[in-house]
Amino acid sequence: MVADLVRTWVAGWAVSRRTPPPVEKPWGFYIEVADNPAEVGRHVLPEADESLVRSAAASVTVPRTWMKMPGEPEEIEPWLSPGWIAAREETGHLMAVDLVATDPVVPEGYTMTVETIGAVIHVRVWDAAGGQAAAGQLAVLGDAAVVDRVVTAETHRRRGLGHFVMDTLANHATAQGAALGVLGATDAGRALYETLGWKKHATLAECIYRP
Repeated sequence: MVADLVRTWVAGWAVSRRTPPPVEKPWGFYIEVADNPAEVGRHVLPEADESLVRSAAASVTVPRTWMKMPGEPEEIEPWLSPGWIAAREETGHLMAVDLVATDPVVPEGYTMTVETIGAVIHVRVWDAAGGQAAAGQLAVLGDAAVVDRVVTAETHRRRGLGHFVMDTLANHATAQGAALGVLGATDAGRALYETLGWKKHATLAECIYRP
């Protein structure tokens, strides 16, 4: 179950970020990352197996390469080769939910726009002055959808905007036939998603090659 969720997540993340498709490796997948100065690419492992982690880590020679997998950082850290660190501050959460259509209403004082670019749905919420107050996007992959880049501006938090963005994304995903939602959450995001019925299935350990 977790391995399948990881595969869905990595495929949807690549579509959402408009990167080249994930390349299959003996240990999982590799994704080239072009729009992040802190990351040149990432290996994603569907399972935290010692031999797979060691093989993936040993294959890397380029600094700022990341490696992500379901597992606890303290479990994985002893398997890393020299130059790798377990970035505990970047630890995430693999979450999923059965998508349900609702009838979300944009909070008072805000407006909403929806734009679909290819397989990616972009939802943006604007304040009365025309500034972006919240946003999120979602990549539809057949019967699954991967949520990405959900953010609320600091001055607009605690007003239900994150809840509204998530519900709006879910509505559009179900309209396209998606039934399962998947995402990788930060600690702060996890708190929001759990109030919406999302369940954590695994910790996502983050490792970085910094020789």
